[in-house]
Amino acid sequence: MQNAVLITIGDEILSGNTVDTNSNFIATELKNIGIKVSQIITISDEIETIKSTLKLAFEMGDLVITTGGLGPTRDDKTKKALAEFFDDEIALDEATFEHLKAYMERRGRIEILERNREQAFVPTKSTVFQNHFGTAPCMMMQQNGKLSFSLPGVPYEVKPLIKDQIIPYLKEKFNLNYISTRIVSVVGIPESILADQIEEWELALPENLALSYLPVGTRVKLRLTATGTDENLLQVQLENEIQKLFPIIGENIIATSEDKIEKILGEILSEKKITISTAESCTGGELALLITSNPGSSKYFIGGVVAYATQKKTDILGVSEGIIERFTVVSEEVAREMAEGCQNLFKTDISLSTTGVAGPGKGEDGKEVGLVYYTIKVKNESQTFKLYMPHLDRQDFIYFVSQKIIQDLVGILIAQ
Repeated sequence: MQNAVLITIGDEILSGNTVDTNSNFIATELKNIGIKVSQIITISDEIETIKSTLKLAFEMGDLVITTGGLGPTRDDKTKKALAEFFDDEIALDEATFEHLKAYMERRGRIEILERNREQAFVPTKSTVFQNHFGTAPCMMMQQNGKLSFSLPGVPYEVKPLIKDQIIPYLKEKFNLNYISTRIVSVVGIPESILADQIEEWELALPENLALSYLPVGTRVKLRLTATGTDENLLQVQLENEIQKLFPIIGENIIATSEDKIEKILGEILSEKKITISTAESCTGGELALLITSNPGSSKYFIGGVVAYATQKKTDILGVSEGIIERFTVVSEEVAREMAEGCQNLFKTDISLSTTGVAGPGKGEDGKEVGLVYYTIKVKNESQTFKLYMPHLDRQDFIYFVSQKIIQDLVGILIAQ
């Protein structure tokens, strides 16, 4: 078994009302046991569409996993489509019904058991994986040695079904290769120029290694993926290839393990035993959110302020009213004073500040949408930067700026 196809079923995803997070999670879990996802397909909840997509999926992959369309309501048609596709019929599965009954009893909801009785009806040819966090079971079916798993769509139900039942089943049933991945984070080099600089190294990679370029803002992540039967040897192989990069672009490499910039920062702050705080305006707390999303961040993140209103920059952070009047609230001078006030307030080694216009309208001082000033203050040294990105919408602007600030901080700390 080498290739998988993921099918997400549901009009709510096609309409944009719901974000498909299941596919990302499942693809990652499959990758970790050596199964590559070759296609991810999102379709409507219609019987003929589901059947035709299952046919296509089995032509492309050895494993098909569907999510969604397994609720107790009449508009969920996945189960009917499965029965028709596999030339089967649907019948009550007593073991599933007893599991459903026990699930309802534990939650004090036995009065709605009959309303959910439909969930215990499954295709007779299916093998059932019971759902311990919801009412819809997972159904496994086979066709010419290939497997399909049909899961509900709720993420907190999908995750334990995948991690605790399906992944262990696949590992036990098939002799799978290992897939190991390392990320090299590169800054200060545009992607096209980076590709030219490391072309010779890339062309010399062993056949079982694959390289992907993943731009994230102004950072480029080089993802190296190795496939083989010995996990330890793959790790050694990856490390050897990464070390060959340092003579070529070593000054631009900020990390060789962690993927997310906030995790890279967390490692550095923990290693250096230094603390950090934030004073945000236009980023609205996104900086603090990113930093604290990392487990163990309580060791280095002391606190943050979202001083959105101009007066609060003065009241809380001590920004001079004269500075605001002279330079306006969106200015490098205000960014510097915000960082100074933040560091004094929280008594941290590092403080970060942002002031800008996220949009959609101009700022109160008439500054253009997409303009931001931010200050990075490390001990007694501060650096203030300006960005202007009018092409980004509000949410993309907030996220990009926050990522860029953390990335710049990482570069400053590494250079020290």
